[in-house]
Amino acid sequence: MVRVAIIGASGYTGAESIEILLRHSGAKLTYLSALPEECGIISDMFGRFKGRCEMIVEPLDLEKLADVADVALCCLPHKVSMSFVPKMLEAGVKVVDFSADYRLKDVAVYEKFYGVKHTDTDNLAKAAFGLPELFREKIKEAELVANPGCFPTGASLAVAPLLKEGLIEAEQVIVNAVTGASGAGKNPSAKFHFPNMNENIFAYGIGVHRHMPEIEQIMSDTAGKPVTVLFQPHVGPFDRGILSTVYSKPKGKVTNEQLVKLYEDFYAGEPFVQVCEGSPNVKDVAGTNYCHVFPTVVKGTVVCFSAIDNLIKGASGQAIQNMNIIFGLDETLGLK
Repeated sequence: MVRVAIIGASGYTGAESIEILLRHSGAKLTYLSALPEECGIISDMFGRFKGRCEMIVEPLDLEKLADVADVALCCLPHKVSMSFVPKMLEAGVKVVDFSADYRLKDVAVYEKFYGVKHTDTDNLAKAAFGLPELFREKIKEAELVANPGCFPTGASLAVAPLLKEGLIEAEQVIVNAVTGASGAGKNPSAKFHFPNMNENIFAYGIGVHRHMPEIEQIMSDTAGKPVTVLFQPHVGPFDRGILSTVYSKPKGKVTNEQLVKLYEDFYAGEPFVQVCEGSPNVKDVAGTNYCHVFPTVVKGTVVCFSAIDNLIKGASGQAIQNMNIIFGLDETLGLK
């Protein structure tokens, strides 16, 4: 039985991780931690756990963590995580990190987009990128896994088969995506206040969104050569989910029938990616670790769609999928 700690348990991803672990037959939740001002009984923070989980969320104690946990799901914010992850690893605890601190292999790119100096480049070089469908073999041997961002997960799975087979031009892949309001996290803000969000949709992070270099890194690694990505996110008036539309130029003539076969072959045996017969719906994947994809050709352009739950496949579910892989468990435990 894998003993699991959640560091940063008071946020949305912490709560989703608890939910999954409560039904996980191969893992046991043993420790919950958060900032001192966010500590207390977890069921008081999230009423959904009343009668199901009454664990106490406490300030992080590394000695206790080492005694009670085999792995930590680190749900700390960007820029904060890299201050704690080295100490967890030194204590002998494996880590699946939810932040961006170990995703971008080019330190200069990280420092440009996140505006801080990276303080743990040694572990950055060792971290496996945690997108199982593309990098499973590296995840198996990892002590530290960088859980991907939600937008990069949906966008990359939408076009990975095309990139792997070299069927599209790498000069410019365009990603247009819409996420639900939970993508902004638990802390309230004026922009995501109900009167502003309701019956509204808007673009943000125009040309500067932090997930753009991450998407480029994944797609370049998949293609085996540099891929240039134009990424534009939007947020809509729904709680959870991401719908991504990815546009690319084929290198030669391609038909819808060829695309369907390519995708079905590429994702054959993948437990959480399903190829659909039409555009996927966010509601169909809400609350699940599934990614629904659909490729097609429109006026000579390859258009690929994907839908994921940003809090599950885009965060907590994918983290536990990675945890399962690290410990040699059935990859679907807790997730089906």
